Amino acid sequence: MLWIGTDTCALGPYRADLVETYWRWEQDPTLLVGYGRQAPESLEARTEGMTHQLRGENIRFTIYHLDSGEPVPVGVATLLPDHAVRTAEYIIMLAPEARGRGLGTQATRLTLDYAFHITNLRMVWLKVLAPNEAGIRAYEKAGFRKAGALREAGYWLGQSCDEVIMDAVAGEFPGPSVVRRMLAS
Repeated sequence: MLWIGTDTCALGPYRADLVETYWRWEQDPTLLVGYGRQAPESLEARTEGMTHQLRGENIRFTIYHLDSGEPVPVGVATLLPDHAVRTAEYIIMLAPEARGRGLGTQATRLTLDYAFHITNLRMVWLKVLAPNEAGIRAYEKAGFRKAGALREAGYWLGQSCDEVIMDAVAGEFPGPSVVRRMLAS
């Protein structure tokens, strides 16, 4: 089941049957560096965490690549909402084989579309390590803007670095909106 998408990228439900796939992506060394994590996680711990995630109130999507005709899972996008102020933190994880193809930008834009037009959030924000220039460019293409930095709050390849804070607000969503187009049909 796919909820919203373009010709090449779509968002669908977060799936318990993909826990081993999600876990494999999370163990990729480039992802560990990009998130500033120091240690991998066991499959058992990840499976236990999945149980809690499926019951939680966070909004999680499996990201699918559609260019082969059959939807192929390539990542996870997550919104961690603060309902009291109608905002959410955004987190994305892409499989190593999905990076560098524009899927991160497309999935981020689809997630913002969902956040602003279905969940009715007014702002979505994220943190990204400053040396992750490719990630920052992808977020900017999707509609995020730099809002500030937490100085020396992260680590990149053993060195302390800033975490860049970026945000996107509903009134500046660059579109096009897949959700609005679905409702107009």
